[in-house]
Amino acid sequence: MIAIVSPGAYVASVAIAVVAGTGLCVGARRHPGRWTQLAARALGLALAAVAASWIEQSVVQGPWTAAGSLPLPLCDVALIVAAVACWWPAPLLVELTWFWGLAGTLQAVITPDLDVAFPHLVFFQYVVGHLGIVLAALYLVVGLQVTPRRGAVWRTFAITVGYTTFVGAVDAATGGDYMFLRSPPASWSLLSVLGPWPWYIASATGVAPVLLVLLDVPFRRTHP
Repeated sequence: MIAIVSPGAYVASVAIAVVAGTGLCVGARRHPGRWTQLAARALGLALAAVAASWIEQSVVQGPWTAAGSLPLPLCDVALIVAAVACWWPAPLLVELTWFWGLAGTLQAVITPDLDVAFPHLVFFQYVVGHLGIVLAALYLVVGLQVTPRRGAVWRTFAITVGYTTFVGAVDAATGGDYMFLRSPPASWSLLSVLGPWPWYIASATGVAPVLLVLLDVPFRRTHP
């Protein structure tokens, strides 16, 4: 089942993000201008601040371990990619933000694993980090119209598979369980419906291209 301590505060945070995201996307399309770049960079700074606070918390406050403190989960990498994309919206960075944000991070938004209550720092890190990635993906692609290029699905899939292979090697070397490659998550998630370990890894590999293609369909219809 979903693990969340402050459901009211979490739902309110999601609602605020939905309103803010809708306003930003509609505003950027209807009233383009200098402010749209400033808004993107402000969002990027917020994401960078979350990434920095996570690193500070694991390194300074500790205890730091190679098996559990490295910023290797895909959401951590997506956070950094999204922050950079908000400042420098290079096509590949935006594509990764779009596909990782909506195919991966959105799942963490829908099935949150939060064992701390509002207003704990970790609550803000989780909420701002995860909702911020999704918001960045929508704002860059829908609001600023930096749409995925042809072939983006397979570029993203190849990069994801390559990165997962790298993380698997780190797991084997450190005894960690980054990206749940060695054991399933404790709380319910999308992986829970993809079968037991290790079969859900193969299932996810099959499901991922389908999700990516679905996220790419709107752009192929408008850009044949």
